[in-house]
Amino acid sequence: MVLAVDMGNTQTALGLFDGEALIHSWRMPTDRTFTKDEINVRLQGYFRMYGRDLSCVDAIAFAGVVPQLTREWEGVAKQLGSAFLAIGRDTAAVTSVKADNPLEVGADRIANAVAAATFYGSPSIVVDFGTATNIDVVDDSGSYIGGAIAPGIRISMDALVARAAQLASVPMEAPGRVIGRNTIEAVQNGIVVGTACMAEGLVHRIKAELGAPDACVIATGGLASIVAQSTDAFDVVDPLLTLRGICEINRRMQQQ
Repeated sequence: MVLAVDMGNTQTALGLFDGEALIHSWRMPTDRTFTKDEINVRLQGYFRMYGRDLSCVDAIAFAGVVPQLTREWEGVAKQLGSAFLAIGRDTAAVTSVKADNPLEVGADRIANAVAAATFYGSPSIVVDFGTATNIDVVDDSGSYIGGAIAPGIRISMDALVARAAQLASVPMEAPGRVIGRNTIEAVQNGIVVGTACMAEGLVHRIKAELGAPDACVIATGGLASIVAQSTDAFDVVDPLLTLRGICEINRRMQQQ
């Protein structure tokens, strides 16, 4: 089995795959102080939740943005006697990136592009709601060509709370109406609906620039299901798209 790891700046998503089938998924905090031993202990706990043992992991396929943690995850793979694959320079042969500087494109964005083209066709547009809100664009040949990066929902909320502490208790959810009749609804509209409107506007302009009005639009990331309640811009909501892309890249590498 393959353990796919999508390590963001705030959270790390994990998916255990048997072929293309996702068996289990988990989320853990991204803590830059974690060592390979601490990661191993956490994994042991997650696997025991479902009556599994880490010995079933034949390979760890990894996409991450924190170099020191990449080394720790590689250390975990060595402890388990598993293969380790980091998405990026070493996987360029099985991915297509047409950005100006392919080496600066995040591994998660490459995985999103591969998954979008593989499972939903191309051209396509991925809107990934994580620490940042990333929009990844795939052209009609299935290649990643660029996109947009904006502050994520939680970053926006944290910035607002930092200047207005009494707003800290506002739940992260879509309100039932656009005109907020109280402070909580007003903040939810500004953060959640505002993010949805930003995505709508960017997707509209990207489709026009691509000349592809029917491009499939996929929402992913931990907050995708919340934002999707406030817009009809998305054709698909697939919270595990990045993990599926990581697994697909690993599969392609095994066929090299």
